[in-house]
Amino acid sequence: MRRPAFLSRLPVDPYICALLGTVALAAVLPARGGAAPVADGASTGAVALLFFLYGARLSTREAMDGMRHWRLHLTVLACTFAIFPLLGLATRGLVPYVLSPQLQTGLLFLCLVPSTIQSSIAFTSIARGNVAAAVCAGSFSSIIGIVLTPLLAALVLGNSGGGFSPDSLVSILLQLLVPFAAGQLLRRWVAGFLVRHKKVLGYVDRGSILLVVYAAFSEGMVRGIWHQVTVWRLLGLLATEALVLAVMLTLTTVGARKLGFNREDRIAITFSGSKKSLAAGLPMATVLFGAEAGLAVLPLMLFHQMQLMVCAVLAKRYARQAATLPDPPETPPAPGRPGTQPSGARADAAA
Repeated sequence: MRRPAFLSRLPVDPYICALLGTVALAAVLPARGGAAPVADGASTGAVALLFFLYGARLSTREAMDGMRHWRLHLTVLACTFAIFPLLGLATRGLVPYVLSPQLQTGLLFLCLVPSTIQSSIAFTSIARGNVAAAVCAGSFSSIIGIVLTPLLAALVLGNSGGGFSPDSLVSILLQLLVPFAAGQLLRRWVAGFLVRHKKVLGYVDRGSILLVVYAAFSEGMVRGIWHQVTVWRLLGLLATEALVLAVMLTLTTVGARKLGFNREDRIAITFSGSKKSLAAGLPMATVLFGAEAGLAVLPLMLFHQMQLMVCAVLAKRYARQAATLPDPPETPPAPGRPGTQPSGARADAAA
């Protein structure tokens, strides 16, 4: 079903609307009594299915081929797993004046999750950047984040907000790493099926995450954790996230230029290094935080929509700038063959 024309012009992700609708459903009709274990079990299975599909879709060979551009990938990984966490730690100074401890824990968790793949690629393409680099950077971040995000959570979160514990480690192995590894091992046999049913599996992905969100927010409603959130706290969270996003966009843009990357690579670094994955973060949060997952994922959900809106505007700005750039000079004809170019020159010109 097509979206109305006026909605298509708005930088609002329809999936965020579905997530907010799921949160509202959990607030009105949370899973209670005998329904709670059913919802929890379904959420556990959904998380395992999601990470199996992630493993089956990620082409390790293609990702390894992209290592030739190692400076770009190290730059993106440093932004995702070093600079972002440092900013998250810096927000502890806002407790309790701007953020509650629970919201700050969720904000810090947001800073630990991997970068996105799909939206980074889409925005890099719109901005006429290095799409291949964005693909590889997102793939590396997702693969490494499966292991690194829980380890960073153990280091900086400890047991705050019901966070990391030995039981969490077992859950991570069973719910995240084992399904992901199984997907990688079975990829050669299931890749064709995934390609043929890509659209249907897309709905499975989104439906699984909605189920995870419903279970997490239902448990939060039953335990009464939402009484800890006020309108002023939410406004403080939004302002803090806007500041974090602005700092990361500035650092990735200016830093990539200072490091000598060309325009196309700078665009890929900007979009891959300043964004966080809702799809990867939501399932991880349910494993790490348990009953506190509702508050833990709220900052990630808000940041996801914010980054989409800001990056959509930024990508269109880059595209307008690219349209004004002069065309590359033509390669002169090869000696002895008037009017022709060597094959490499033709390929370069086409690129």
